Amino acid sequence: MIFNELQQFRQTLYASLGNARDALFDLMDAVLVSACIVSFVRLSQSPVFRRQWSSTYEALRDSRLPRSKVLKLLVQQIPTQQQPLLAGDASRWNRPAARRLKDRTLSGRTGHAPIAGQNYSTLAWIAEDRGSWALPLRHERITSFETPASKAAFQLKQVTRQLAVRPLAIYDRGYGNASFVNQTAGIEADLLLRVTSNRCVYGAPPAYRGRGAPAKHGHKMKLNDPDTWSVPVETVEVDDPNWGRVRVSRWSAYHFRKSPKRAMEVLRVEVLETQSSTRRLAPLWLVWLGEQMPPLETLWLHYLCRFAIEHWYRFAKQRLYWTHPQFSSVSATEQWSSLMPLLSWQLWLARKDCTDHPLPWQAPQETLTPGRVAQAFAGILAAIGTPAPAPKPRGKSPGRGKGHKPTPRPCYPMVKKRASKRKTSEQSLNSPVATAA
Repeated sequence: MIFNELQQFRQTLYASLGNARDALFDLMDAVLVSACIVSFVRLSQSPVFRRQWSSTYEALRDSRLPRSKVLKLLVQQIPTQQQPLLAGDASRWNRPAARRLKDRTLSGRTGHAPIAGQNYSTLAWIAEDRGSWALPLRHERITSFETPASKAAFQLKQVTRQLAVRPLAIYDRGYGNASFVNQTAGIEADLLLRVTSNRCVYGAPPAYRGRGAPAKHGHKMKLNDPDTWSVPVETVEVDDPNWGRVRVSRWSAYHFRKSPKRAMEVLRVEVLETQSSTRRLAPLWLVWLGEQMPPLETLWLHYLCRFAIEHWYRFAKQRLYWTHPQFSSVSATEQWSSLMPLLSWQLWLARKDCTDHPLPWQAPQETLTPGRVAQAFAGILAAIGTPAPAPKPRGKSPGRGKGHKPTPRPCYPMVKKRASKRKTSEQSLNSPVATAA
């Protein structure tokens, strides 16, 4: 029988869910078979959603996903023959007009006006060396009293407790700092972090001379100043079919200023000759922390696998309709966001036995992407069915009583996080008043 793994996964998932699991399964199936919707409630018009339109909201209001059981189920799908590759990042759900949504924060890019919304942190398993498959294990909201680094460290700790082998976790330059390095000190995972080119790292301190406090830092190395670089302990050059001639240099036993107890391996990846473009690529700076470092010839390629999580964010927002609803409840937004990993894993388990059904203007694919599997999921669902039973009619609700006036929902102000003293002083120095003075 085809789709055995998918059917077993859906049965186990259905058994682990609590209240409103029947409506939740119908809602997830409606998302997977709906190619385009204009509003969230339109999911109730899908043929696989066998309930009334109000059940789309009630399913999220009444359900409480058991996160520990779901995480254990997802981790069991990860093979342990080799070191698992994890990637973490954060994305934003902009809600500028949701005045009745609690715990919104302001955020924005440099040079742009800040936008109110909520941030979400994701830790995903990268299943393939190339491609757009990123399978989330944790996808949770970052509250106003948390930071992306603290949330990412918490998620990594929860996942490593379930894994039988030590994983390699990859993060972008937003996590390449001493704060994240210190918060992941006790986690059984290797780290590969990207750092910005204007950072400074410090070597091992010199031997104690017997007077004063022992030194914490040694040689200062500015990544954007070659005059401060020491001699690399290892340098290799490889010919990559996609990037051309690549040189990788390694400096050993360096650390950030605020994390002197965690030694790192600093890597510089430089493309010497490109095969397909004359554009000069900027060097890539990475740091590695762990027990046994992989060879330099393959270590820098692991970081390139991290971009699969960027593809997943776009797929979740555009095809899984993650940021499409306009909920006014924080619990509803969190429950809806918790369904995104379950939807992605169902597509992954269905890909092996799935047959490509391209649209007339699409070219056939041998290796199916998540979008192509979702495009054919209606036929898969018709073949395997659903573990959720059919709904039982219970009559018509009496509705609100005559003269009932519901209490207006409260409005919540946006949460503004306090800036650091250093950033505040820099802003005051750069202000027009200070410039004029």
